[in-house]
Amino acid sequence: MPGLPPLVRRAVALAEGLGFDRSCSVETGRLLHTLAAQRGRARVGEIGTGCGVGAAWIVSALPPAARFVTVEVDERLAAAATHLFADDEHVGVLCGDWEHTLPPHAPFELLFVDARPAKAHAAVPGLLAPGGTAVLDDLRPGERMSYGVRELWLEHPDLVAVELTVRPEESVILAVRAL
Repeated sequence: MPGLPPLVRRAVALAEGLGFDRSCSVETGRLLHTLAAQRGRARVGEIGTGCGVGAAWIVSALPPAARFVTVEVDERLAAAATHLFADDEHVGVLCGDWEHTLPPHAPFELLFVDARPAKAHAAVPGLLAPGGTAVLDDLRPGERMSYGVRELWLEHPDLVAVELTVRPEESVILAVRAL
């Protein structure tokens, strides 16, 4: 795919090679890339690594010293992502349940919540630093059934959040933890 950062192209090829078809869309990736490039991103995380496509979008825009940690429950995918990021000492790929493995690395200035069960989990907003941003993808514009995702994030008293359409068939929630 032309116009993609080299690391993203490698992650997409890895996903295709493994038959993994649940990577984030290019539109969501571009949003992640934009947010990761913002000044002040020192600690960034992701729940649901998959083959590392979303992580690659983020890492490609982070300042060199920023720490990035991602967690994947599937051992095969976590191993593949570990190999993908092996040359970057600032990237950590964890294998396991995010509820136990990610909190010690929090709070995050940017957190990509890409695993469906975590999107509606009440503990996830607590992983954000004050002023930290969360991105949740794979929502369907106008769809009523959201498994509690919209309610949790758009109505949370400690968050300022909006749902944005990134392409006709996909929306994301962008949420910032109030200071």
